[in-house]
Amino acid sequence: MEIKQLTNEEFSNFVDHFTPSSFYQTSEYALIMNHQNYDSILVGAVEGTSIIAASLILIEKVGLFKYAYAPRGFLIDYKNLTILTEFTKKLKKFLSKLDVVAVKICPSITYKIYDLVNNTVEVNPDYQLMFENLKQTGYFHMGYNNLFESYKPRFEAVVPLNKPYYELFQNFKKEMRTKIRSADRNGVQIYRGTIDNVEYLYMQTRKKYHKDIGYFKDAYEFFDRNQKVDLYYAKLNTETYLKVCKQEYEDLEAKSRQINQQVLVTKDEKKEKIISRKIEIDKQLANAKNDLVYATKLLRDFPTGVVTASAMFVKHQNQIFLLSDGHDKRFKKFHSKHLLIWKVIEKYAQLGYQNVYLGGVVNPTLKENNSYMGLTTFKNGFHPKFLEYIGDLELITNSPKYFIYRQTSPLRSFKKKK
Repeated sequence: MEIKQLTNEEFSNFVDHFTPSSFYQTSEYALIMNHQNYDSILVGAVEGTSIIAASLILIEKVGLFKYAYAPRGFLIDYKNLTILTEFTKKLKKFLSKLDVVAVKICPSITYKIYDLVNNTVEVNPDYQLMFENLKQTGYFHMGYNNLFESYKPRFEAVVPLNKPYYELFQNFKKEMRTKIRSADRNGVQIYRGTIDNVEYLYMQTRKKYHKDIGYFKDAYEFFDRNQKVDLYYAKLNTETYLKVCKQEYEDLEAKSRQINQQVLVTKDEKKEKIISRKIEIDKQLANAKNDLVYATKLLRDFPTGVVTASAMFVKHQNQIFLLSDGHDKRFKKFHSKHLLIWKVIEKYAQLGYQNVYLGGVVNPTLKENNSYMGLTTFKNGFHPKFLEYIGDLELITNSPKYFIYRQTSPLRSFKKKK
């Protein structure tokens, strides 16, 4: 076995046929990160004329040092200790020659699979073997974190598209189905965007992801070269919403008149129940009036509609990956992102894709309150499987320089805080 740099074509051909793999392990992602101050190398383990393992290696300059990352790990059979050992040995030597002090990996090795709706947990029977193989080969496991401390999220939500789309919808939690129907009824419409609409996503996520607009434009451009990206946005039709609010107000106004008449003519013990019902309808009518005033203002301010949510998806093999999503918090009440995600699931289920990966979450089994619980609750509404990965591991590739790198890390942190 020898380690060598691969061309984009060689690497892409290998990635396209290797499972499991992620869009983070593609040449397109390498190009994106090149514009985010990372150098990249596409490496392969070659025996004869065959590539038996490969990886995208991102290299970051940290002061005087170079530190490497392999997003979602290597494309290798982690169960095969012989191949893993030889690959690690050769890769370590290869990176050391480039003055890289260490490489961090976050492999797509599943530890457990959680179904919070049915309250089940599956354990990967091969996990312990792969974990021990990595430890034996010299990788240091950096722990089982619960939040977003890893290089890539250690927990991820995925919706299997193993049923007809209408059955998938029925498997959603009731609250999710209600919100989706509400968004549709109130005039939220889903559109497929182009690179010209990337700004929607940037504006809705700039405080969440801390990515510049160039990152999103690069992601769209590079993946779009092979038709691997879809951008969608949700837009509220303010004219439709006003019509809905008018109809709701008129219906409740008619009910109010009717029950007022009943109160006047009823004299027996039923009157108390009718009065209670009248109070409830009056509350609904007051809310409907407020909605009507709000809808009138929205139509005045946004006569052609307003974009309320957006999301970018990458198509890799037969999987769909959510790269980024966001919404305008001013219009949270319309549940636009709920409808957008559902329409994406519906579309790709009909096209024959296997899974929709909805991105990272914190440990879904956490009971104590945390600032990310809303994220987990939202994604759990689509009845996904929550995958728990192995987490980050580090391989030292140049011991003397790594020691200095670690010794000076407090100084680097101090400089960043100044």
